[in-house]
Amino acid sequence: MLGRAPQDTPAGLGTYLLLSLTFLFAAFPLYWMFVIATSDDEALAKLPPAVVPGDRFLANLEEVFSLQDVYFAASLVNSVIVSTVVTASVLFFCSLAGFAFAKLRFRGSNALMLLVVLTLTVPNQLGIVALYIVMGRLGWNGTLLAVIAPGLVTAFGVFYMRQFIVNSVPDELVESARVDGATTMRIYRSIALPAIRPALAVLGLLTFVATWNDFQWPLITLSGTDYPTSMVAVSDLASGNYVIYRRVLAGAFIATVPLLVMLFIGGRQIVRGIMEGAVKS
Repeated sequence: MLGRAPQDTPAGLGTYLLLSLTFLFAAFPLYWMFVIATSDDEALAKLPPAVVPGDRFLANLEEVFSLQDVYFAASLVNSVIVSTVVTASVLFFCSLAGFAFAKLRFRGSNALMLLVVLTLTVPNQLGIVALYIVMGRLGWNGTLLAVIAPGLVTAFGVFYMRQFIVNSVPDELVESARVDGATTMRIYRSIALPAIRPALAVLGLLTFVATWNDFQWPLITLSGTDYPTSMVAVSDLASGNYVIYRRVLAGAFIATVPLLVMLFIGGRQIVRGIMEGAVKS
């Protein structure tokens, strides 16, 4: 006799309470950052801390964008350019490479895939000096090309797309398309891409967030330039003998807004991609 299929158990009050508390703990730093960004200097020293937004948000933003030695507006534009280009490149090249490793048979594929995975174990800090020398030989240090080029393809992206394509694109479907005369690029475009859209959404959002938040390499390669990326500009706001934290947090809040927008747009796709990956694995 066949057993009953498992049914979803409705969440209880304790579950909702735990989730609500977790959300409050996670969201409070962002909210408090906004509170200080809208207040004057005295709000930071209040005990208990201020929890009600003030009325100086626009004035604080005007100070941030008018600073002559930070160029905050240009840094936001640079971050948008870098993050968009890197994300588009990662989605294209990593999905191509993942498709090749997952569905094409060629000599040395397993060894190459192992080499790609092994690169994930190497800390990025170990390659900073060599990367700086290479970019200097190319004449790219001090330009956005030096920030964009190292992130055009990522080992994590290749591995992630390979694992997703293995489970999402049946071998029989690929072979039948070859019998019908479809080229490799046609199979990739017409069969693989529609099946991996959730994974592309997850990888795209993770890549955009990681690129936007990158601080170490842009700080090194763009050192001495007037137009850094947003994270470097926020760091410049916090430099000096006297730090005006309402400026720093106002700039940090504005630099966080694009990430919140991306999360709002792609949040459902992320959940879908994670759930599909969990069910198929």
